[in-house]
Amino acid sequence: MEKDQIRDKDIQYVIGNLLRYGVWIALGVAALGGLIYLFRHDQEIVHYGSFVEQDINIFVLIREMFQDVSKGKGESVILLGIMLLFLTPILRIIFSLIAFLFEKDYLYVGITLIVIGIICFSVFFGFAH
Repeated sequence: MEKDQIRDKDIQYVIGNLLRYGVWIALGVAALGGLIYLFRHDQEIVHYGSFVEQDINIFVLIREMFQDVSKGKGESVILLGIMLLFLTPILRIIFSLIAFLFEKDYLYVGITLIVIGIICFSVFFGFAH
């Protein structure tokens, strides 16, 4: 019984650190992107008169984001930080799935797979309108 308690505490420790460091990394990336953006666009005048809504595929958005991050564009670095922030709890769910598989707790494996399925469905088939 002692071995299971240590394993549960270890899993909780890793999950806690995953969330903690994931948020800090996302914050650091977004802040870096904000600094890049401010240094490159500090003299621009912002026009708030129009907003153009774009209907874009998530895969296209991610590809363009990484291309622009490699070019050092601040907007894309900020977007990468936001994506990392969204990914942090998803990685926690995936890690929990792996932990439940090791513990052979198949009820929670099933529940976690349902949650992952709902997240994937909403990301890939969700409507903005």
